[in-house]
Amino acid sequence: MRLIEITNKEVLDNFLSNKEHSEFLQSWSWGEFQKNNGENVKRLAIEEEEKIVAVFTLIKKRIGLGLFYYYSPRGPILADSSNKEASDFLITEIEKMAKKDNAVFFRFETKESDFSLYNPRKTIDLQPQKTLVIDLKKSEDELLAEMHQKTRYNIRLAKKKGVEISRGSFENFDHFWNLMSDTSRRDSFRVHSRKHYENLLKLDFIELYFAKFENNFIAAGIFSFFGDAVTYLHGASSNKFRNTMSPFLLQWYLICVGKEKDYKFYDFYGIDEQKWPGVTRFKKGFGGEEIEYAGTLDIPFRTVCYNMYKFFRYIRRKF
Repeated sequence: MRLIEITNKEVLDNFLSNKEHSEFLQSWSWGEFQKNNGENVKRLAIEEEEKIVAVFTLIKKRIGLGLFYYYSPRGPILADSSNKEASDFLITEIEKMAKKDNAVFFRFETKESDFSLYNPRKTIDLQPQKTLVIDLKKSEDELLAEMHQKTRYNIRLAKKKGVEISRGSFENFDHFWNLMSDTSRRDSFRVHSRKHYENLLKLDFIELYFAKFENNFIAAGIFSFFGDAVTYLHGASSNKFRNTMSPFLLQWYLICVGKEKDYKFYDFYGIDEQKWPGVTRFKKGFGGEEIEYAGTLDIPFRTVCYNMYKFFRYIRRKF
């Protein structure tokens, strides 16, 4: 086995697309998105007998005082999750890199392999630990039947009231931003910067959709179309016309778009009854299967520095 750097978009994305429920956070374009946000990104692979058996995007995240750690969002990805030799070799190579670069720890979120041998430490989740996934191979009638009765009712109500769903473009960004600002103020949650969403919408697999009512933009969603999955990333809605139930129709419309384009899965991306009770209740109304990851894990390489980082992170979040 040997460690190689991936320099070709097709090599990385084809590997990911051949995995069920493809991870867009490991894709080439997502790496470019991170670069545009000022991050240092490497795309690496483990090769065995001229065949790639694992890939992992590494983002160098600064933590102050000249220190940094490696982060692999929703990775590493192994061709065969039971390939213990590949996962062991992968961690060994990352540790070698860490010693050379003086990295403090490796943060990862894989759902495929068991890295318990390396005593990973659970930390605050960067990506949602639980998600809800709908099987798009089922018929529309089957999908509707598996929904909560109230969800089906709200979809029909939105149609009856005349809500229309259409794909947006970067030129419509101000409408999205206004809706996101309304949602943030109403529901008291933090949003990314305007530039973050602008860079996101420039990616080749990201699409923006709107719900309109009487020529008003009343709801919006940003969706990933990558590999075999459509993923709902961000949503927003107006404070007006809330009785139209437009977010329900928007989700159903995108589920149908995914089916029409032969995607296999529709991923609601994150649920959590404690942190997001209202959003979770909304998403679970559509049915689907709950999937749970191991969460965000750390493997420390410099224990003293890692413990200092954890202490100051705790203080910063507490106060």
